[in-house]
Amino acid sequence: MTGKILILDFGSQYTQLIARQVRELNVYCEIFPYNKMPELDKNIKGVILSGSPFSVRDKNALKIDLTKIRLNFPLLGICYGAQYMSHFYGGEVAPSETREYGRANLSFVNADNQLLKDLSLNSQVWMSHGDTIVNIPDNYNIIASTHDVKVAAYQIMGEKTWGIQFHPEVSHSIEGKTLLKNFVVDICKCRQDWTPDSFIDSTIDDLKQKIGKDKVVLGLSGGVDSTVAAVLLHKAVGKQLTCIFVDNGLLRKNEFNTVLDSYKGMGLNVIGIDAKNEFYSQLAGVSDPETKRKITGRVFIEIFDAEAHKIENVVWLAQGTIYPDVIESVSIKGPSATIKSHHNVGGLPDFMKLKIVEPLYLLFKDEVRNVGKALEISHNILGRHPFPGPGLGIRILSDITPEKVRILQEVDDIFIAGLKEWKLYDEVWQAGAMLLPVQSVGVMGDERTYENVVALRAVQSTDGMTADWVHLPYEFLAKMSNNIINKVRGVNRVVYDISSKPPATIEWE
Repeated sequence: MTGKILILDFGSQYTQLIARQVRELNVYCEIFPYNKMPELDKNIKGVILSGSPFSVRDKNALKIDLTKIRLNFPLLGICYGAQYMSHFYGGEVAPSETREYGRANLSFVNADNQLLKDLSLNSQVWMSHGDTIVNIPDNYNIIASTHDVKVAAYQIMGEKTWGIQFHPEVSHSIEGKTLLKNFVVDICKCRQDWTPDSFIDSTIDDLKQKIGKDKVVLGLSGGVDSTVAAVLLHKAVGKQLTCIFVDNGLLRKNEFNTVLDSYKGMGLNVIGIDAKNEFYSQLAGVSDPETKRKITGRVFIEIFDAEAHKIENVVWLAQGTIYPDVIESVSIKGPSATIKSHHNVGGLPDFMKLKIVEPLYLLFKDEVRNVGKALEISHNILGRHPFPGPGLGIRILSDITPEKVRILQEVDDIFIAGLKEWKLYDEVWQAGAMLLPVQSVGVMGDERTYENVVALRAVQSTDGMTADWVHLPYEFLAKMSNNIINKVRGVNRVVYDISSKPPATIEWE
C-alpha cells in the first residue's frame, strides 16, 4: 500500500460512500471525525472534507483549522467542505433561492483544470444542499457551474485546493468516479495497489507478528465476516485458532448443522454448542427489541466465555468487526446514540480478560467478500445474505417462544428456498420473514381460522446504509404465499413489505 487518503467527516450521510468510491479505485483511505483528525504523517497523500447536515451559517457551525492541510496536502472539499472554505476565508454562503436537491447538469466545465479532466459538458451531477456559495474570495477561480449554481466548483489559485458543491460519490453523479480518480490518482499521486491480494498478504504477516505462538478463540456466526476472519487467522496461525459456533435457537432452519459441516470441510477447528434452551429461557416473556438484543448478546458472551475457558492459555479473542462498525461507533459529536447493541465495537466485557484481534476492521462489506473470493471461500458462504446478530429474535415482533421460532423458521425456509429456485437469491441483498404480533381471520376448508400473519421482506442495497424494496415477480409472491399458508401450521396470511430505507429500516426491530 503506497499512500492513503484522509477523509474528514462532518456528519454527511454520504461520507462512507466517498470512502467506498476511493477504495474501488484500489486506493486506501480512512475516515475520521473532523474534530479528531490524526497526525498528518507522510503516508497521507491528500485530504477530502465531507458534506454535512449542518450549515456553515449556523452560530455553532462545525469548524476546523485547515492551515496545515492546505500548506502540505492536496485538499478537496465536498458540499459543506466547499462552502466552509469559501465562507470562512473571505467569501459568502447564503440560503439557496431555489432548493438544490437532486440531479443537475454542468453548463460550464473548465476542461483544462486537473480536477475536471475528462468531465463532459452537461455532465449530470447530484446536488444536496440548502445553502449555496454566492461570493468567493478573490483568489478563487470558478471551474464549473450549473444553470442554477454559478459556483459548482472552484480552485484556490496557487494551491492544490478545490471545492465542489455537488456529490461525486453518489451514482447519480455520472462522472463522479472520474473526478475522484483525477483527485486521488493524478493530483495526490496515490498508487492503485489496495487490492484483496495485497490486503491478505499484509494481514497474514501482521497477524503472525501480533499473535506469535499464542492461542486465539473466535465466535463464528455462519456469516461472511466471521468466516473470512477465521480463514485469514487460520492461514496465519493454523491450529492455534479455535472457533466456537453457538446455536442460540434463533438461526435459520437446519442452519446450525449445515454451517458446522461446511466449516469442518474448510479445515477449521470448530466447536459447536447447542445452547438454544438457555436462550429461550432467558428471553421468555421479553418483547422489547433492545432488551431482546441485550439478552441475546449477554447470554452468548456467557456461553462463549465458558467454552473459551475450557481451552487452556487462550490470549486473543478474534472478532469479525468491519469498517462500518468502527466508523459508526464514533460520531462527529461523540458516541452515536443510534448504534444497536449487537455491534462488535466496544462490546467486550471486562471479565473475559482477552486481547482483541480484528483482522477485517479496515474493510467494507463488499471488500470482505472480495477478500473471501481471493481466499477461495465457497460462494455458498460469501453469497449469503446478511443476517442480524440476534437472529430471528428480532424478526419475531413479540416475545419469543419455541413455537414462534418454529413457525418463522418454516416460513423463512420456504421463502429463501423459493428465491434460490427462481434464481432471484443473488439479485437480492437481504431477504427474510417477520412474524407479526397480530392474528387475522381466515378460512381453510370449511373452517374459520384465527392465525398468524407473516411479512416477507427483500431489499436491494450495497452496504445497508440505504435500501430499496425489490420488485419481486407477482407470480413468485403468489407461489410463496400459497406455499407458506398451505405448509406452515399457524399462518393464514402473508404480506409483502414495500418500504424503502429510509424512512423504514431493513429489519423491523
